[in-house]
Amino acid sequence: MKKSILNFKQMKSKGEKITWITAYSYPMAMAAEKAGIEMILVGDSGGMVELGYDTTNPVTMDEMIQLAKAARRGAPNTFIVGDMPQGSYEVSTEEAIRNAMRFVKEAGCDAIKLEGGVRVGDKVKAIVNAGIVVIGHLGLTPQSVASFGGYRVQGKTLESFEETVVDAVSLEKNGASLLLLEAMPSLSAEQISKRLKIPVLGIGAGELVDGQLIIMHDLTGFYPNFRPWFAKCYIPQVIDKYKDTLYPFKDNLKKFGIQLREDGLLSIVQLAIKEYIDEVKTINFPSEDYNYPIKIEELLSIKESKYWI
Repeated sequence: MKKSILNFKQMKSKGEKITWITAYSYPMAMAAEKAGIEMILVGDSGGMVELGYDTTNPVTMDEMIQLAKAARRGAPNTFIVGDMPQGSYEVSTEEAIRNAMRFVKEAGCDAIKLEGGVRVGDKVKAIVNAGIVVIGHLGLTPQSVASFGGYRVQGKTLESFEETVVDAVSLEKNGASLLLLEAMPSLSAEQISKRLKIPVLGIGAGELVDGQLIIMHDLTGFYPNFRPWFAKCYIPQVIDKYKDTLYPFKDNLKKFGIQLREDGLLSIVQLAIKEYIDEVKTINFPSEDYNYPIKIEELLSIKESKYWI
């Protein structure tokens, strides 16, 4: 059964981890739903991993809608989030509402995600007032990466930590129902999760938040151009774990494939997603190997913040 924002808030209160993955196509969304994922993000990262752009910035609303439509057809019973691409919400609240509504009406999304905190507060509030669920995105926000001077970990300095807290509180105040933190040390991210009533999920933000997001093409190793420090490919783990049981009818693979259609890559992807879900639920992912370190002097400085709980 499809989960709702209310379910996710209840999971946070109970300490149950929420599982989230990107998907931009019918088969990948189908695999995610069959594996039991709770949320799917049709991310603007699809512009890179599916459409071949060098960054997320060129992807358009029309392209995002097509990717979202495909994902919805593949996962009709999963909570799906449409990612507002750069240029789709910054100009005005009216344009932000119009494009957010496209995700809902044309692609059947359950929510939208956008980047930024205080600076997009009016857009968040307007979209929420239009009856659309909004998810915020802070930390390393790829659409604004140039303003960071490149892909840099956030929340490691007192200034960066406090700016993120202020942005996070602003998003919650303006009606955001969930927050994604990207590329932050786990203790910094934990502080934000503690401060907010809404669920806080992480991608490269450690294991101390309320759930995890992973990029499908990182999990499967389908994108060779770049892989972040925090990304784990689960394919080697799955192949090793299931090498003796993956194809139970290997003596008649044609019949096995025709009857069950579990003889190809899709079945391996589904097992990989299940491994990811299990590791998130049991707090085995992200492990220390997939967390960003923080120096003791940086941590001591951040702990002096008025926002440290």
